[in-house]
Amino acid sequence: MAWSDYLRTVNAKQDNDKQRRYDLAYLRMAKEWAQLSHCLRKQVGALIVRDGMIVSDGYNGTPSGFPNACETADGDTHWHVLHAEANAITKLARSSHTAQGATLYITLSPCRDCAKLIHQVGIRRVVYMDAYKDDSGLMFLNQAGVEIVRYPEHVH
Repeated sequence: MAWSDYLRTVNAKQDNDKQRRYDLAYLRMAKEWAQLSHCLRKQVGALIVRDGMIVSDGYNGTPSGFPNACETADGDTHWHVLHAEANAITKLARSSHTAQGATLYITLSPCRDCAKLIHQVGIRRVVYMDAYKDDSGLMFLNQAGVEIVRYPEHVH
């Protein structure tokens, strides 16, 4: 192996290790953010990171001005509850930042409706922990060329 090839290999491994450390740190933050949700069945947190800066955040919950109860008396989720990534994207839309080329860190993989929003705003990478019951959102993002990374191990 030539010296330049060796250095490329070492640098690539260091870059991968650094990216993993950052990914896990942002996932821990998203997990913490999820705890702000008033939903009982499932609490989901999301962060949008661009150029090393958190540009938006969100968690699942009811729209502004509505009661915080996410579930009906029967335990079903109200239809109007917003997903964490949808909240982060709409919050971003009200700011001067953009999601173009950004990474979305989320505690639960996106549903198909949120996957469309993720692609449409230009997010290029999705990093998540747990898998949503329906993987059609991930399949759509994969088709759209969005990089998908899962860290299924427990994030501390």
